[in-house]
Amino acid sequence: MSAAFQTVEEVQALLASSGYVAHYGLASAIFLACRLPQPLLLEGEPGVGKTELARALAGGLETTFIRLQCYEGIDSREALYEWNYLEQLLEIRKHESARAPDEGRETDLFTWRFLQPRPLLRALLESNESPAVLLIDEIDRADEAFEAFLLEFLSDFAITIPEIGGVRARVAPIVVITSNRTRELHDGLKRRCLFHWVEYPSLEQELAIVQLRAPEVLPELAAAVALAVRRLRGLDLQKPPGVAESIAWSRAVRALGRDELTREVARQTLGVVIKNRDDWERVTESRDAWLAG
Repeated sequence: MSAAFQTVEEVQALLASSGYVAHYGLASAIFLACRLPQPLLLEGEPGVGKTELARALAGGLETTFIRLQCYEGIDSREALYEWNYLEQLLEIRKHESARAPDEGRETDLFTWRFLQPRPLLRALLESNESPAVLLIDEIDRADEAFEAFLLEFLSDFAITIPEIGGVRARVAPIVVITSNRTRELHDGLKRRCLFHWVEYPSLEQELAIVQLRAPEVLPELAAAVALAVRRLRGLDLQKPPGVAESIAWSRAVRALGRDELTREVARQTLGVVIKNRDDWERVTESRDAWLAG
């Protein structure tokens, strides 16, 4: 499936079919990640659409989407696989309570029946004729030990389960790794990946995204919201609104039965786009300059 891309424009069209507007540079990075293949590391501010990109890619390719959400303290066991200890215990009790168990027969508790694949192992198992899309989300939240563990996985796309044996993907999964840059990533990880910095979309791109994801919103309202969000980002907020807030804000105004972003409506719906008290005060102190025509 991934090798079917012949041009970057095909990538843009495929993502657009899933409701994602990608500029040429981002689509080029995806094209290369799929064709080489090589993991793609996306960095950028929260809300620029890094996670949604992986979802849209899987949706457009009609392949399995698997997400590994990273967090502080995550370890390889939670990312690879776990044994279902409850099922193993029940199997032991079932075997012990059998009235006439076969002599010399032992219960094998370490088979696929009792294994619970986690995201990384699932990505290997699901990548058969076509590659699964594996999203390793917010890698910067994990610690350096987990990041080092990922290096080996990304190098071979294979793991060894001591009780069962080796598992290798038939085709390499498409791997998208995201980071919000809360910490610097190790050079070893960066060397294994293609890199792309995801900017906030231009005004024209954001308007296109809102119209694509919220077609019920009139173009005039979508344009007013996209412009207001762009100006809010210029207020040096702690949590600037992302593209998802632009879409949600447009829908909220429309849900009120309004087709214009007036000052009254903007103040009524500001909680859709501003979700931090300090930011709220900063926006209030701006005297609605972000709404000026």
